[in-house]
Amino acid sequence: MKIRPVLATAVAAAVTMPALLLSVAPAFADDRPAAQTQDKPQDKPSIAELEKAAAAAKAVYDDAVEAESAAEAALEVILSDTNPLAVAAKAAEAAAAKAATAKVDADQAVIDAQAVVDALPETATEEEKTAAATKLAEAKADAETAEETKAAADAEVVKALDARDDERVAAVRKLDQAQKATKAALADKTAADEALAKAKEEDGEDGEACVPEARLTTVVTGLPSTVVAGTKVDFDLRVTNGTDKTMDEVLPFAYVHATDRSGLKSIDDLVHLQWSSASSSKWKTVDNKHYMDAISPLKAGAHADIKMRLKIDASAPAGNGVTFVAGDYFNDNGTCGGNPDLEGYEFLIAAAGSKPGKVDDAKPGTTKPNTSDVKAQSSASRPVSGSLAATGSSSAMPQLALASGAAVAIGGGAVFLVRRRKAGSHA
Repeated sequence: MKIRPVLATAVAAAVTMPALLLSVAPAFADDRPAAQTQDKPQDKPSIAELEKAAAAAKAVYDDAVEAESAAEAALEVILSDTNPLAVAAKAAEAAAAKAATAKVDADQAVIDAQAVVDALPETATEEEKTAAATKLAEAKADAETAEETKAAADAEVVKALDARDDERVAAVRKLDQAQKATKAALADKTAADEALAKAKEEDGEDGEACVPEARLTTVVTGLPSTVVAGTKVDFDLRVTNGTDKTMDEVLPFAYVHATDRSGLKSIDDLVHLQWSSASSSKWKTVDNKHYMDAISPLKAGAHADIKMRLKIDASAPAGNGVTFVAGDYFNDNGTCGGNPDLEGYEFLIAAAGSKPGKVDDAKPGTTKPNTSDVKAQSSASRPVSGSLAATGSSSAMPQLALASGAAVAIGGGAVFLVRRRKAGSHA
């Protein structure tokens, strides 16, 4: 599941060039209200409006599907042998066939009558000659009548078939139009549903406002404050529901960012953060776009431990890193929330082959944004303090600048997250 946009914004800010972070950190925090305004401009449709549009699009689609179904049924009836025009065409064809047979018989009668006339001997009486001639004349008259009847019957067949075929073509065309209308309505419905889903993703699950919940904590333990390139270290991420209510679904998040000693060059591609759950020993790589697998449910007062592993390539230069952790919850009734602050655990990266000896665990930043006053939040920042700050070494200053700069950006993001939540929108 993708992380919420505001969390993504905060992480994106955290991996921006540290020098820029340090120079614009206060402005970043100050600019968040403006970003909030841009995130939801006045002319942007509300959730209610999008829901109305989605409902209207669904109604149109349902009508289109019904019309297509009716068109299909109508075509089946029209194509059936019992359809009136099909029955009429069949009757016309039968009449034409009968007329054709009568025409053949009439023509044969003329031939036979002519043969009788031709076979009269010279000794035939006038009465015999007159009778034969009369029969020939009658046969020719019957043949002409049969020919006219056949022509009329053939014309009726053409007329009946044209009527039947025109009806069928019209029914096929109507079905084609109905199918196109259904396809267009489905496209509109899909677009409306996607717009609504996107708005809900930005403003909160099911449109509900999320709230900050400091009692949902994400704590890292066992991560050394110094990690040697070319090694891997295992540590734990404990997610705790400190409230008195069960959280139906808790989604933890973790991400690591690192630079070289100057703090200006990202080495994220050389630093890998993985996790595994109690139900699966397979290590999975985390990224800055998705939560880890959900914890469902997390009961009141309960906690869940996630195994984490940090691997640093041997080619990584000495530098500095920060592991960020957070957590959000979503309940079946639509309520949601999460950490009002994003924790950043900083660590030094020692060059491959280094032997730092025993080191303390990485510590999170101790300065939190003020979430009790919205006005104060607009300029709040969250510098990281801890193992790097404690070194007191001038050589650690670039790394400290990186960690602090990144945490300032994250702090601004956290403040923005809280501001959005307090404003009643779900990032």
